[in-house]
Amino acid sequence: MLTLLGFLMIIIFMVLIMNKKMTPLTALVIIPVAIALIAGFGPNLGEMMKNGVKEIALTGVMLIFAILYFSLMIDTGLFEPLVNFILKAVGDNPVKTTIGTAILTTLVSLDGDGSSTYIIVVAAMLPLYKKQGMNPLTLTCIIMLAGGIMNILPWGGPTARVMSSLKLGHTEIFVPMIPIMALGILWVIFVAYILGKKEKKRIAKYGKHNQYSTSDIVGEADPKLLRPKLIWINLFLTLILLAVMILDIVPLGIAFMIAFCIASVINYPKLKDQQKIISKHAGNALSVAGMIFGAGIFTGILNGTGIMQAMGNSMIEIVPKSWGGYLNIITAIFSVPLTFFLTNDAYYFGILPIIEATGRQLDIAPEILGRASLVGQASHLLSPLVPSTYLLVSLAGVEYSDHLKYTLKWAIGSSIIMLIGALLLGTI
Repeated sequence: MLTLLGFLMIIIFMVLIMNKKMTPLTALVIIPVAIALIAGFGPNLGEMMKNGVKEIALTGVMLIFAILYFSLMIDTGLFEPLVNFILKAVGDNPVKTTIGTAILTTLVSLDGDGSSTYIIVVAAMLPLYKKQGMNPLTLTCIIMLAGGIMNILPWGGPTARVMSSLKLGHTEIFVPMIPIMALGILWVIFVAYILGKKEKKRIAKYGKHNQYSTSDIVGEADPKLLRPKLIWINLFLTLILLAVMILDIVPLGIAFMIAFCIASVINYPKLKDQQKIISKHAGNALSVAGMIFGAGIFTGILNGTGIMQAMGNSMIEIVPKSWGGYLNIITAIFSVPLTFFLTNDAYYFGILPIIEATGRQLDIAPEILGRASLVGQASHLLSPLVPSTYLLVSLAGVEYSDHLKYTLKWAIGSSIIMLIGALLLGTI
């Protein structure tokens, strides 16, 4: 029963979002609340939602101040030299632009933080997409595909969860995955080439895309806010911020909060200019934060009612016992829907130990199953339960539903390519 409620909840959410009957925020809040009430969980609903919001609170704070900080840096002109350099390198060529997007995302993703990757790459590449009249959905698609592959880095999250859950080291889980990640990145570059060719043909036939959102991270440039004389100070401050993030000296939300306040005072000493910056970007920050806290309520109800655990267990139980010898392949295949419909914590700490216990009875090494469980990460970032997904679409000024429809087939393709590569190379 719980499993049916869970899938019903997610199916209704996806249908309403993809048909644009609700905004992500309203759907994330209303649908789980309504279904939980119908299922009789009303008395405990408040506590479940509170726990969900508490879990996501620091992420929400981090995204609010990350948007404000990097938006301020865009206003000061920090990224203009990078944009001009990339523009000279790619020229007016959509194919070079899309391939450049894939390579830049891969490099920036080495820090392991998806949110900062999205902000930096969108800030650098969206102006190029606008100048060339390219569809911003192409940008969000390529960024998410590359980010999904690089998310397997040990400091990215999923791999650390696998190692912790199975009590294994990075040499057993991550190192054998490096060739698979390399194959995945080559696939992303190939997809970027295909999308670039499509954009080039579309522009030649129908003209440049010009329906851009007024609320994306780049927005309308204000020459009065440029601070070219402070570019080196701003770059130094940003590098310090990235170092703090990588070394995990203080919580990331606090780091962005402090950095934003320092940057505001340095670049805009006048109070009215500081207020102008906040009011200019408050809408974007608020829209992202709203969806993040909405996702907290969604996952809080899924966890509190036991629906998430029941969904995972049910999907494992539908596999016939006679297929036990192929548990490694089954784990890799099922990791795609499981990591899409469940949070990483629910899957790697709740479901993977069950799979690993089953594997021990079948003499399948836990490291094999651990690596197999990471194949689905190529599609995981598209999940409505991933907070940073809403950040990406907000930064680029596109709808989540449009992004999902545009990217889904390519993301599944990434998982298929990684699965085939893992089988051929004997990784799983």
